[in-house]
Amino acid sequence: MPNKQSDQTAESRADGGKTTWNSFCRQDFVVDGRATILVSPRAAAPGKPWVWRTEYFGAFPQADLAMLEHGWHLAYYTVSELWGGNRCVEIMGGFHDHMASTRGFTALPALFGFSRGGFSAFNYTARFPDKVGSLYLDAPLLDMKSLAGMKAAATPTEGFKAMLKDRPSIDAEAFDDVPLNALDQLEKVAAAKIPILLVAGDADEVVPYEENGAVLARRYPQCGGKIEVILKPGCGHHPHSLEDTAPIVRFMLASQRQ
Repeated sequence: MPNKQSDQTAESRADGGKTTWNSFCRQDFVVDGRATILVSPRAAAPGKPWVWRTEYFGAFPQADLAMLEHGWHLAYYTVSELWGGNRCVEIMGGFHDHMASTRGFTALPALFGFSRGGFSAFNYTARFPDKVGSLYLDAPLLDMKSLAGMKAAATPTEGFKAMLKDRPSIDAEAFDDVPLNALDQLEKVAAAKIPILLVAGDADEVVPYEENGAVLARRYPQCGGKIEVILKPGCGHHPHSLEDTAPIVRFMLASQRQ
């Protein structure tokens, strides 16, 4: 999963203070008690489109920066400890409403789901398909049972409990409402005609491609969904994204629902 790279360009604040992030204006504030980051482009595109990075803000930010250059805002909302469970996506829905109703952003953001962020992005889209314009999933975790820690346990339940012990940042209550396979809800996303871009390495050993991205790539078209796949031969879980972000930008600009 992505390294949570330290942000060398801005001091993180949660009091509404403004700083800079990669030369763009960054604002840190709190929404419903949760830390929020909003990065603004130098000139906003019509309709105020935005990217919602669901996890790992600042890690492998090539595509984030490219969309900022195209006038899109970039947002991050801290729900990491909830691991994409039912309570997590409900809280995410409240943040969406804040962004659309209070701050005037488009009601259909593009969700960028990297690694574990792909799990929450997909579950959120299945729950609120009318609140998503498109999905960019990068080496996404979609089936929790594919993780090595889960496979080593006697049962998936025991495996998830072990993860709770090994990762203190996980909310203990998350265990009770986290679906183990986001792809169980694939039909809901496909029925909503959500366009998906999948970028992944075929040698990923952290989030095995054959048990996650490959399943999505195969099944989504079978359900009537539109998906574009960029497979990186011989690439592991890192690095995420692409050095040349042009294919990602093209997808975002051409596929975003209005």
